[in-house]
Amino acid sequence: MTDKTTQAHAGESNMAKDPSDWVTGDESMTGAQQSYLKTLSEEAKVPFDPSLTKAQASVRIDELQQQTGRGAAASHGDQAPRASGSAPG
Repeated sequence: MTDKTTQAHAGESNMAKDPSDWVTGDESMTGAQQSYLKTLSEEAKVPFDPSLTKAQASVRIDELQQQTGRGAAASHGDQAPRASGSAPG
């Protein structure tokens, strides 16, 4: 059971932060982001850029999900690969 304080602050999660505001957004993308981004790039038939930062990779994943239709149900928050590997810092 979730307490009322936790529920009241649920909308303030880091998952809702814009990637450009992430403290660790300028670090190299995570392995999970890299793997997922490679998959999305292949599906979209676009080049994969291994030099992206965490924040750039997050934005690119969102773009490619829209392009491929993979992220139709996902919000800017996260799918499993990004949630486990690129939580904003």
